[in-house]
Amino acid sequence: MIRIAIIDDHAIVRTGLRQFFSEQVDLTVVAEASNGREAVDIVRKGQVDVLVMDLSMPDQSGVDALAAIKARAPDLPVLILSGFPEEHYATTLLRQGASGYLNKECDPEEIVKAIRTVYRGRKYITAGVAELLADGLGGGGDKPAHEQLSEREFQVFLRLAKGETIGHMANSMSLSVKTVSTYRTRVMEKMKLESNSDLTYYALKNGLIQ
Repeated sequence: MIRIAIIDDHAIVRTGLRQFFSEQVDLTVVAEASNGREAVDIVRKGQVDVLVMDLSMPDQSGVDALAAIKARAPDLPVLILSGFPEEHYATTLLRQGASGYLNKECDPEEIVKAIRTVYRGRKYITAGVAELLADGLGGGGDKPAHEQLSEREFQVFLRLAKGETIGHMANSMSLSVKTVSTYRTRVMEKMKLESNSDLTYYALKNGLIQ
């Protein structure tokens, strides 16, 4: 049996997925969580084979949770199931350790197929994501600015774009204020932006925050 943990802040989504997975002979849901922090706790306890996780959650986003999970359990497959379209996040998160990326509007059968694929240690790449990856390899000049950021820079960028202060960020990410400020400077330089409001505008325009 493939042991699954479902991480989503909407109870109705978790219930629907659990019901659908229960109809599969080889899948069993062993844990659920409504935010990234709880997801990390589940990983800490072990006994999970695949994590199915949303991106947009309170307390700790899926982006932050992915980084924390990969640091603790680098081989654990994490399948992102998000309301954001593939072109907004997929290539960045695959680069940062996600095993697959699906939009919530996909066919439920595709989620099951993806779980079985990542459980075997392979990446699950949809046709749309494959096209995005190929475009990225072909013409780097057209690559969105946020795809040039490192994993940590991308986390800081998203938090700044949502209006989080450097002090709060340093505290919640267990970093010094000086370190977070350095990341902010790097983000601004790489993205050629001047202010936090520029970051917010970019993130909204590119569908990275709602």
